[in-house]
Amino acid sequence: MRILGREDVAAALAGLDATVLDAVRTAYVLHGQGSSEVPFSGFLRPPGNSGSRVISLPAYLGGPEPVMGLKWISSFPANVERGLQRASSVQILNDLDTGYPTAVLEASQISASRTAASAALASRALHGDRPVSTLGLIGCGTINRRVLDFLALVHPELRTVTLQDAVAGRAETLAAQLSAERPALTFIAGDLDDALRADTVSVATTDSTYWLDLAAHPERPGHQVILHLSLRDLSTASVLNAYNVVDDIDHVLREQTSLHRAEQETGHRRFVDAEIATVLGRSEASGEASGAAPVTEKTVVFSPFGLGILDLAVAQAVLEAATRHGIGSEAEGFDPGRHHVTAAMAGGTA
Repeated sequence: MRILGREDVAAALAGLDATVLDAVRTAYVLHGQGSSEVPFSGFLRPPGNSGSRVISLPAYLGGPEPVMGLKWISSFPANVERGLQRASSVQILNDLDTGYPTAVLEASQISASRTAASAALASRALHGDRPVSTLGLIGCGTINRRVLDFLALVHPELRTVTLQDAVAGRAETLAAQLSAERPALTFIAGDLDDALRADTVSVATTDSTYWLDLAAHPERPGHQVILHLSLRDLSTASVLNAYNVVDDIDHVLREQTSLHRAEQETGHRRFVDAEIATVLGRSEASGEASGAAPVTEKTVVFSPFGLGILDLAVAQAVLEAATRHGIGSEAEGFDPGRHHVTAAMAGGTA
């Protein structure tokens, strides 16, 4: 079995953003075509540890290079106060013929990359031919830092990024770091109103209190895309007043997401306008992103639950890159071995 640790995955991901973007797009389109199996995620919450959870995401992705496996990801918000990463993750890939595990990858970087790539794809498709020159990042953690990488890739016209975080000083610190890394862009540490004036706004926080009421911030662009990545920030009213795009309606209307609460309040799902696979499919058919942009006066909100097929697609791309460059190691003993049937066992039960 191939083993890729944290440094191995980082090395394999270097320079791979365009490949990751294509892998995520392909996964979404295949999902829309029915070439996937995505059971509901399982949630494990430690007793007495409010807000912490570990999620299992089993999945199968078809297409010309089918793959199946499991993502096991934890989210412990209190880690941030300890100077640790909030999330940790392991990705297992399984052989399609035997079911044996073939690879284990440290997957926190894979998870962040696929989330960011999906957000960038949505921003490009949902804006269509409208230029995106301003970006607001609400939450200055790992996810939004990767979101910037992919948004800069799909929106080369991007010029100004406004950062906001509930923790004092975090936006200023990240703005200084990013200014040194990307001198062509202007980075501003601002307040919530400043961030919400951008063409595209990415919301990635550890809050789960449905605190953000978009109506309380009226000075926003007429055509704005909100990337609601943390899923539990927007108020129910904000959801019901938006044009809502999701990755999978059955998955995202679960586990007390903002959209789930909207369904509970209204008793229906009619406020969900489209799934991203349909949007990207229209874009593919037209040959350009502008063919997919919705015609609406409402704020467009993309709420991705985070499908396990995206992790499979990116993990497969990472594994292929690692194999090409000789990254990682092989470990023995992760298969059950050969089956030897004895006479005594032959007539018994397993």
